[in-house]
Amino acid sequence: MLGIDFFVGTAAEAIAHISKYGGLIVAPAAPSFIALQDDPDYRRAIADADLAIADSGWAVLFWRLLRREKLTRISGLALFKALLETADARIPGNLFFILPSEKAKTKTLEFGRVSGYPITADDCYVAPKYQRSEVRDQRSHFVGEAFLPAEQTDSGKRERSPYTSSLTGAAAPPLPFSPAGRDARASGSEGEGEGRVRAEQAPIPSPGIEDPKLVSIIEQRKPKHIIIGIGGGMQDKLGSYLKHQLTYRPGIYCIGAAPGFVTGDQIVIPMWADRFFVGWIFRIIDRPRHYLTRYWKARFLPLLIIKYGTRIPQLRTS
Repeated sequence: MLGIDFFVGTAAEAIAHISKYGGLIVAPAAPSFIALQDDPDYRRAIADADLAIADSGWAVLFWRLLRREKLTRISGLALFKALLETADARIPGNLFFILPSEKAKTKTLEFGRVSGYPITADDCYVAPKYQRSEVRDQRSHFVGEAFLPAEQTDSGKRERSPYTSSLTGAAAPPLPFSPAGRDARASGSEGEGEGRVRAEQAPIPSPGIEDPKLVSIIEQRKPKHIIIGIGGGMQDKLGSYLKHQLTYRPGIYCIGAAPGFVTGDQIVIPMWADRFFVGWIFRIIDRPRHYLTRYWKARFLPLLIIKYGTRIPQLRTS
């Protein structure tokens, strides 16, 4: 959808894959699809992802209505809860949280104490207000090269592109549980898979933000799972930055406010509401001015789906 090959499977299967191989996982929200037209840094960060989950209930619903195709939804909340259910989450030092505020840090530590997770203050990092590290050409030709238009195929099937790792420059392991991965193994050809943006092997992306202090802390602690919960479209850029700055390959989860739904930093969303795509109602009730403005931006999503379908939206010129 809109140039992104989403993971087909369960939240537990996505966690199992990232736990084994590491990599960058993104969960674009409905307003984020609109940003693909306007923000070159965001486009590059999404193109750099190793796995993408369809977190947006709106996107899944509109895709089903307009394209008559069912897309498997895995919310950021479901993904985070699946991570907490693993044995990894109970090992001290395995989880590292990048949080938006001191309040979020306090809530995360309280959650750890109450729920029995070995989360300490050293496992939490309060992110600064990131700014663009440099001013660059907003219409760089690199952006156009980072995404390949999806080719139409028979029977509504999408052609898969190689599941590659920009970190190593070599083909990454095929994703399990996907038809493409099974087809690749059956034919003796490795490197095919689902769950990431259609991207060429490209130069290391410049996400537009930097945080050497954070890189130094993570290098010292070497957590296996890095949960980025800062939201606002910045988590994907930060995740891409960390992916290329770190000397090892952890799982990097760009899931925005999802940890806050569990720790209590955000309004608690029941799993039934998440399952039926109405979690956004709870967020609007909690912070109406903020979220009404944000979700209003997503009103153009159906038009994007109609116009581009499986192709990445064109970058708009000013």
